[in-house]
Amino acid sequence: MMRYLTLLALLVLLSPFAMAGGGAEETEETVKIGFLVKLPEQSWFQDEWKFAQVAASDYGFEVIEIGATDGEKTLAAIDNIAAQGARGFVSCTPDVNLGPAIMSRADSHGMKVFTVDDRFLDASGNPMEAVPHMGISAYEIGKQVGYTLFDQMTARGWDQSATGFMRISFDELPTAKDRTTGMTDALLERGFDPDYIFDSPQRTTDVEGAFNAANITISKNPQITRWLISGLNDDTAVGGTRAAESNGFAVEDVVTVGIGGDRIGTSEFEKETPTSFYATALISPRRHGYETAEFLYRWIAEGIEPPALTLTSAVMMDRTNYVEKLKENDLWQEG
Repeated sequence: MMRYLTLLALLVLLSPFAMAGGGAEETEETVKIGFLVKLPEQSWFQDEWKFAQVAASDYGFEVIEIGATDGEKTLAAIDNIAAQGARGFVSCTPDVNLGPAIMSRADSHGMKVFTVDDRFLDASGNPMEAVPHMGISAYEIGKQVGYTLFDQMTARGWDQSATGFMRISFDELPTAKDRTTGMTDALLERGFDPDYIFDSPQRTTDVEGAFNAANITISKNPQITRWLISGLNDDTAVGGTRAAESNGFAVEDVVTVGIGGDRIGTSEFEKETPTSFYATALISPRRHGYETAEFLYRWIAEGIEPPALTLTSAVMMDRTNYVEKLKENDLWQEG
């Protein structure tokens, strides 16, 4: 009996330590982050999400994907992911001028923010350098496009007096302006006549917006019988391609070059009959999805601050090498 009571007393005395020890062995709560994109239907952003999920699998965190297509939805999305326990988010904002409002809402929830693709601007229109950002070397990639267009003009023996460059523009977005400025600077550097550069502002950055802008420019300039066309992205180039076709231009009389290398662009390469969509500058959604999610996670979980600014480059691809380049970047999909 005495032995039983002694054993019982020991169990009672030791039980708090056992409970404390059990609590210490429990795993920490999984880190959650948000990934907010402005155009969730576009393949570029879907690929960013895909690679962010790969990072989440590799590091053991959770990604909450949300399409935030305007300012109101963006702020609501921040509240949404905060309610789900997210401790930060990657943001490609629908409007770079929303930067101060987004940061104010994030700060109210104690959340860390990493921007991708489009960089926040402050109230004075300057980049918010305190917010870590991953973007592309927009101006230099634009120059790559400009050189490619000029090289094709030269290779085809086109006369300047009949050849125009259509700059499908969206200057409200800094990265778009940087890209198209790079294109025009590259053409001018090679000796292209500035009188044959035609600005074609688009209202939206999708295929329809580019088609409408290009259609107006073509109609206003019947003296131009051959066109070089480019703009912000692959959607822009495809829209320009369709506009030229609808105005009766032959494939061999138009060269369009995109930026992005996403599915809307590469689908042009897959067509049995070539279109005037000649090439695209492939940007890596893997880096923009995987690395931004990784940076944010390690900032939250390990206290490792990400680089203030990371700029990625591009590689030009066309019908002859696009399969190889997509495979190199884990983007090739059979069928």
